[in-house]
Amino acid sequence: MSHRSDDLDCNSSNNEHFQQVLDRGLASPSRRSLLRGGIGLGAVASLPMVAGCSDGDVPTLSAPSTPLGFSAVAKSIADQVSVPSGYTVRVLHATGDRLDSALPAYSNAGLETDDWSRRVGDHHDGMDIFYVGSNGKYSRSATMRAVLAVNHESSADAHFFHPKGQTSKGVNGKKFSQFGDWDLGARPELEALKEINHHGVSIVELSLDTAGRPTGYLLDSPLNRRVTAQTVCRIAGPAAHLNDIKQFMATKYDPTGGSARGTLNNCGHGITPWGTYLGCEENWAVYFQIPTTGKAADTKLTASRARYGVARAPLSATATAGTGQGWHTVSSSDDRFARWNVSADGANAAADFRNEPNTFGYNVEIDPLDPTSTPAKRVAMGRFAHEGAWFSLPQAGKPLAVYMGCDSRNEYIYKFVTAQNWSASDIGGGMAAGDKYLNEGKLYVAKFNSDGSGEWIELDINNPMIKGYSAYSFTNQADVYVNARHAADAVGATKMDRPEWGAVNPANGDVYFTLTNNSSANRTPATVNAANPRSYADPDGNKGSGNPNGHIIRFAEEGAAANAIKFRWDIFLFGAEEDSVGNVNLSGLTAANSFSSPDGLWFSPSTGICWIQTDDGAFTDETNCMLLAAIPGQVGDGRNIVIDNELSGARGQQATFIGAALGEARLRRFLTGPKGCEVTGITETADGKTIFVNIQHPGENTPAIGTAADFAYQSVWPTNGGGITAGAYGPGKRPRSATLIISRTDGGKIGL
Repeated sequence: MSHRSDDLDCNSSNNEHFQQVLDRGLASPSRRSLLRGGIGLGAVASLPMVAGCSDGDVPTLSAPSTPLGFSAVAKSIADQVSVPSGYTVRVLHATGDRLDSALPAYSNAGLETDDWSRRVGDHHDGMDIFYVGSNGKYSRSATMRAVLAVNHESSADAHFFHPKGQTSKGVNGKKFSQFGDWDLGARPELEALKEINHHGVSIVELSLDTAGRPTGYLLDSPLNRRVTAQTVCRIAGPAAHLNDIKQFMATKYDPTGGSARGTLNNCGHGITPWGTYLGCEENWAVYFQIPTTGKAADTKLTASRARYGVARAPLSATATAGTGQGWHTVSSSDDRFARWNVSADGANAAADFRNEPNTFGYNVEIDPLDPTSTPAKRVAMGRFAHEGAWFSLPQAGKPLAVYMGCDSRNEYIYKFVTAQNWSASDIGGGMAAGDKYLNEGKLYVAKFNSDGSGEWIELDINNPMIKGYSAYSFTNQADVYVNARHAADAVGATKMDRPEWGAVNPANGDVYFTLTNNSSANRTPATVNAANPRSYADPDGNKGSGNPNGHIIRFAEEGAAANAIKFRWDIFLFGAEEDSVGNVNLSGLTAANSFSSPDGLWFSPSTGICWIQTDDGAFTDETNCMLLAAIPGQVGDGRNIVIDNELSGARGQQATFIGAALGEARLRRFLTGPKGCEVTGITETADGKTIFVNIQHPGENTPAIGTAADFAYQSVWPTNGGGITAGAYGPGKRPRSATLIISRTDGGKIGL
């Protein structure tokens, strides 16, 4: 969407893009003939399935063989949530709802005078449910107590937190809005505190009825908790490199580098096999600034920042626009605000906050059942724009893999493999189990080969390509972790088209990733390839050309092993408008299942359904963003095709691998959201009879500049009650992100 920076391209390396790698290998007539003959990915179907698991492991699950059991929801541009008949929708909580009864209820008018550290955050995103066992620790089985942890991503709609929108008051009284107009004057302290603290993670205890079904959340529960952009976090990493890691983290706040403050822009998430939560830090870079009076960093730190998009365009003395929120401008001696100024003004890094950006960009582990525990930033898993973290199927006595996407244009897919083998005795082990599995291991990046195979390349300082990399001089292995993007450049990883959410199919261990979309600058008939085979114009001209509707790629590890270094891939689904021509609508979508820009992705452990969520701008003239249900197959279950591309007079044929056609029986639209929203984040109760779905930033295109009286609202959901079974939720008109509780009126499992 327009407020996000995840489509910026900070990758200036000469690494081949996916399109170049595959185009090279698919160019010859003999290669084309091989694909048409059905040889290649089809062989993946013979890969062994995941071995049977011992007690305490996650069991394998057969995908449902019957058609989906609901009528498809029609496309909609109404300001409401629409679900199939026979389903009910309630709001669990929304932006600003209180955790404690001591706070006043949310005004939805910007009138709060507290600092938001005990209110539900904004821009609800990834989430998961955690059952509480009789011993107070995580239980894999359902109990009568549970908490829900929810990520909060961006703050583009922060103008709704204040009576008349965001302000700065130092020069000319000009208004402030994220990524828009602001002057060099100071931000009001309370405004900045609200904006800082609405980031992070909200944890609430659910209220359950006598059948264990969620009905809401409990005010004043001792398990209610906020982890914000100010919460103290522990810096954690491999024992052999931890002292070196801490040198990259040293700041005026903690000169030892052993701790840092807060977590930002938590997008997708992860749930560990032992029962903790990973709040993954995505677009954290834009919040840091170097004022015109500040001293620039040294050459190496500047190169590091440039690769991550930190302070890319420092303001000039006469500038009136810039990125970020301007938190560093607050007139206060409190370093809660000074920390966002990353100038190298001190005698060394321990005397200022030049290293503050180094403390963001990680998977942050949180124990949602222990409010006294300190979150840990797991540095060995790499620093980048973490969209989320998804675990392989646990098998006793074997290592775990964690799959991760870096959500920016032309970035990479990564994998972390644990040094320790999985033991079910660690279930409920909390942060100690996290130290065991997530501090020690190997970090890999993916390279895709032209024959439909792929390989994982370890990011190790002893690799000559990393040690001798000319664009960035690595000092040690800690440097590799902290500057993982540079290390991936060095080893020739394959540039991908914004890898967003991933998911692991519980039926067979196949790994799925959404590739949301691409522009004509990167995708033309001359540059299409097997993994990105389409170049076309949006049929109604709403969103330009290139690959505006996106697709979903999947891969199978060799031998279904978490620590495999080889894999094979195909394309599961192509997004498209149903009336698109055949070389665009490759998956045969209809009005019942057409979609664009897949983003969120999740497999139900109880039903095996693959849930797909969208964050779109190309199809929004016909429908708001949506949630679809799919019954998946496996890598290699489809066929080979050749696409005839044509755009602006240019033509080009492209062979590709496509998964088996699903049709309406196996792919249907389940939900559409209100105006301007992204549908993102999904989880379920253990019995599969209730799902939680997040509606993020409804009305995001409401102008930020104005007064409370003249906001031109794009959406007024959920205050209008659109599609909510109980009607209007909360006061006022300002739109709010929210978590929905969706269930069937007959009490059955969702989707079947």
